Amino acid sequence: MKEKVRELSNGVKIPVVGFGTYKLENDNDEVCNMVKEAIKAGYRSIDTASFYDNEEGVGKGITQSGINREELFITTKVWPDDDGYENTMKAFEKSLSKLNLDYIDLYLVHWPTEKIKDTWRALEDLYRQKKVRAIGVCNCTIEQLESIIEFANINPMVNQVELHPNRSEKELIKVCKRHNIVVEAWSPIMRGQLMSNEIIKELAKKYNKSEAQIILRWHLQNNVIAIPKTSSPSRIKENLDIFDFNISKEDMKKIDSLNTGERMKPQKYENLYKVI
Repeated sequence: MKEKVRELSNGVKIPVVGFGTYKLENDNDEVCNMVKEAIKAGYRSIDTASFYDNEEGVGKGITQSGINREELFITTKVWPDDDGYENTMKAFEKSLSKLNLDYIDLYLVHWPTEKIKDTWRALEDLYRQKKVRAIGVCNCTIEQLESIIEFANINPMVNQVELHPNRSEKELIKVCKRHNIVVEAWSPIMRGQLMSNEIIKELAKKYNKSEAQIILRWHLQNNVIAIPKTSSPSRIKENLDIFDFNISKEDMKKIDSLNTGERMKPQKYENLYKVI
C-alpha cells in the first residue's frame, strides 16, 4: 500500500511507522527479541542510536529475523559527545560494526551542537561514499534547521523531533515541507501520557480502535512518520494496525486542540547549538 511508505528528497522510501528501541536494553537479549518480534509483526523500519547503548542487540535481532537486509530500513544516530568531523566518522564506523551491517539507511545528528558544520560535513561524506542511504537531523528547531540548510551542500532529508498531540509542531512541519524534509515523531504517543485523555478515549470508542492507534493515525494523516516504542508483543502488532481507517477532519481538529507546545520534560541538550 502506497500509504505505508514516504519518499525522501533523494527518492529513498521510508516506512511511515517505525519500531523505536529507546530504553530497550542489550541485557537479557530484550532488544534482540523485541526487534525480531517487530519484524515478525510486519515492521520494516527499526530506529536506534549510539546513545541507546543497544545497537549490538538491535543488530542481533536483525540478523536473527531472517529477513533480507534490503527489505529493512535501519536508522541510528551520532551523539553530541562524538560531534565534529573525525569523531563522527569514527562513531559511524562503531555503530556500523555493532549493528553488524554493511550500510545504514538513515544516519541522524542526535542533537545539533556548535560543531554542527563539521558533523554535517561528515554525514555528507558518508552519504557520498554510499555508506548511508539518507542523512538528517534530530531535535532541530525552525531556526536551527534553516541555519543548517544555509551551509549544507546536501539538505537534511529528515528531522526527527518530539511530536505528539500535546506538541504538534505545526509550523515546523510547514517549514520542513517547504524544504522537502520528512518529519519523524519520537515519543509519538507521549509515552502513554495521553491514554487517559477524554478526547482520545472518546475517539477510540468511536472508531473502535485503541487510544494509541488513534494517535498514530493522527500522525499519519499529518504526514508525520511515527516511531512508537513498546516492549509488549500485543502492542507491537496493535501499533501497526492503523491502515484500515481514517479520522475525519472534524475529529482531527479535536486532537489538534490538545496542543500546548510543551515538552514532556526539559531537554538539557536543546541549546547546544544557538543560532545567532
